Amino acid sequence: MRTPTRSRRPAARTVSSAVSARAKASKPDPDAPIDLRSDTVTRPTREMRAAMADAEVGDDVLDGDPTLRELEERVAGILGASAALWTPSGSMGNLIALMSHLQRGDSFLAPKGAHVLDAELGTAAWLAGGMPQPLDHDAGPGKVSAAAVRRAAGTAGPYYTLRTRLLCLENTHNAAGGTVTRPEEHAKAAGAARAAGLAVHLDGARLWHAAVKLGVPPGALTVGSDTVQVCLSKGLGAPVGSVVAGSVEFVEEARRLRKMLGGGVRQGGVLGAAGLVALDRIDRLAEDHARAATLAAGLRERGWRVQEPETNIVLVTVADLAGTIARFAEAGVRVSAMSGKVRLMTHADLTDADVSAALDRIGPLERAVRQPAAPARRAAP
Repeated sequence: MRTPTRSRRPAARTVSSAVSARAKASKPDPDAPIDLRSDTVTRPTREMRAAMADAEVGDDVLDGDPTLRELEERVAGILGASAALWTPSGSMGNLIALMSHLQRGDSFLAPKGAHVLDAELGTAAWLAGGMPQPLDHDAGPGKVSAAAVRRAAGTAGPYYTLRTRLLCLENTHNAAGGTVTRPEEHAKAAGAARAAGLAVHLDGARLWHAAVKLGVPPGALTVGSDTVQVCLSKGLGAPVGSVVAGSVEFVEEARRLRKMLGGGVRQGGVLGAAGLVALDRIDRLAEDHARAATLAAGLRERGWRVQEPETNIVLVTVADLAGTIARFAEAGVRVSAMSGKVRLMTHADLTDADVSAALDRIGPLERAVRQPAAPARRAAP
């Protein structure tokens, strides 16, 4: 094997090229696609990157990482919980909570379209061992009533029947269009579950949005919950990470379960530092809500059938879902599918100019893709 020669000049050119590339990337391209697929497409801010570079770290698997501990303590305080644990993803946080609440042969309740039902590859059943019982949204989009919880919880049956042990709620409800559950609504559903002997887990991946929309502290939306999961990369802009919170005993068990699932990290403070910065960005979510309202109004003016957004998610009903998404992409607007509709989501990397540009690009599309044809009227007898 030939010994490599040392040369500083090529390395200097490489660094120079990288700096130049970054400079070019920082200049906005007016023709670049506008990405409205999700609020997870955001990039870490300069403040986050600086915090990550300077983070104090330790081995979180062995004796703890100081920055992760700071993040966990801060989130626990915000949510009104005794303790909290960082996880690499919201799906893992939800799964850890469900594994702690359920055993094989148990069932759990959740509103239809909940993330734990439709977007986590069935891990609630095949890893946590719980059989899901989806509940209709009888109290409004994304919401279940106390009466529905009581009916579904039922009473104890023979030993060979499933035991209903858990109610899993979601606020905001993604598939319903980012809908918000108010504190009193959550308290009633959670109270009915607890009265029936069920534990309560809250998937609060976008709980921050609900808190900002209602003008209440996040902890006001967790009352009656045994466990809560919140996401730092949805809306708040962190590159990765969620936090699951509950009692001290729950977090002790959650740490074991996280390791079992491969989520134990070493110098996790590098990621936790971004999460700490993200928590300072909660109030700016109101900007996303305002842009979603502007986007919805603009689409409606152009003839689209739009659900009025409560937070940062805009759902559009169309006749040809796949075809419409493809046409949007051709026009330079990236969107996704949700609940059989087109989903557009506002986020921190968008500007008012981006929203205006997206509406201008969508406007020229022919009416054929805009909305379902009206149902044919029955002929008079």
